[in-house]
Amino acid sequence: MKKTMTTKSKTPYTILGNSVAAIGAVTGIREVDPDGPIRLIAKETYHTYSRPLISYLLGGKVDETRMPYRPPDFYDTRGVEPLLGVEATRVDPDRQVIETTDGEAIEFEKLLIAVGGKPIVPPNVVGIDAEGVFTFTSWDDARRIQKYIDENAVDRVVVIGGGLIGLKSVEALVELGIKVSVVELADRILSVTFDQTASDMARASLERVGVDVYCGTTATEIKQVNDKVRGVILRDGAEVPCSMVVFAVGVFPNIGLIANTGIETDRGILVDDHLMTSVAGVYAAGDVAQAYDLLSGGRRPIPILPTAYRQGFIAGKNMAGQKRKYEGGLAMNAVDICGLKTISVGDTLGEGSEYEVLASYDERASVYKKIVLKGDRIVGAIFIGQINRAGIITGLIKNGIGVSDFKGMLLTEDFGLISLPTEYRKHVVSGASIEM
Repeated sequence: MKKTMTTKSKTPYTILGNSVAAIGAVTGIREVDPDGPIRLIAKETYHTYSRPLISYLLGGKVDETRMPYRPPDFYDTRGVEPLLGVEATRVDPDRQVIETTDGEAIEFEKLLIAVGGKPIVPPNVVGIDAEGVFTFTSWDDARRIQKYIDENAVDRVVVIGGGLIGLKSVEALVELGIKVSVVELADRILSVTFDQTASDMARASLERVGVDVYCGTTATEIKQVNDKVRGVILRDGAEVPCSMVVFAVGVFPNIGLIANTGIETDRGILVDDHLMTSVAGVYAAGDVAQAYDLLSGGRRPIPILPTAYRQGFIAGKNMAGQKRKYEGGLAMNAVDICGLKTISVGDTLGEGSEYEVLASYDERASVYKKIVLKGDRIVGAIFIGQINRAGIITGLIKNGIGVSDFKGMLLTEDFGLISLPTEYRKHVVSGASIEM
């Protein structure tokens, strides 16, 4: 029997999603409009939480009391009506309605879509429906994985994917004393952001704690016994025994909610300089949005937490009527790989005659620094082992500062704020920021 659709009347501000971009939006709205009602709709039942902490939760480095991203009274003190555990099925911008699985039609005036990304699960792997196959992008994922480990005495796990999500799940599993194997399709782990030297250092760090790494291959079949995972067959026919599989190939923008609407998409939801979509009054922010990229000048999704918060904050300001331009995002990641501290930012590969690469590598100390220049400006960098100058370099990239006068100092131990032009040093010290 078809459910009867009920209608929930509109509020001035509706936010679809409950992660960091949504919280940024609430903050942005309230800085402009202290009283206008805000409704927040989210599939998950949790108070807003920090997704990067799920690997630390699984690994036992934090407990569940550390997961919330804001205090328990965050919604109440900011006049937010949270509709948690409500799953949206479709956004209809023409009718200004969000349809849900429980038969509600939630009307909106201005809408922010901040539903993040969905985990990628390859469709052609035989046996992928076996018990013991998981993804790893949410608090519920961490809980399900922990429960399965406890109930099935899991001692070997195969992680499919050698990117950031994969390596964070590896670190958590290693903390639990589990033997882990990583399977990566590319010729090296972290291939999107790390060159060969950096990747080799990361791989060595993993292997030092007993992780097996298989690159240049992928899983074609998950072997089962009594419907439970018992191994993974690789493309070359090799079998890796295990009792659990974690797919951590990556995420893609969750744009299914707006399929066949007037909202334009590419890889993600296309937004303008004010984070508004092609439909007036509808905005997008975070991993689902395809916004301006500082380096390329085009638009692309940049699925990192600081960018998501900033986009949400600026979208919120614009929703509340204060015109605020989004200046663009920059890809950057900071990750600890089994004790090896790493930071990568911007165009880290620098492939082509238009680039100049400065690099230093101390194998004994496990320290690697790489600066990628285009003309007299830095466009990318990698820091491994010694990361204390990464913030300064990131600032130079973001602000497009020419470095020809001090290029020879960039990789030296003495390089610091004092090395920079006087006017830029003043900007760094006094520049405004958005609190997260």
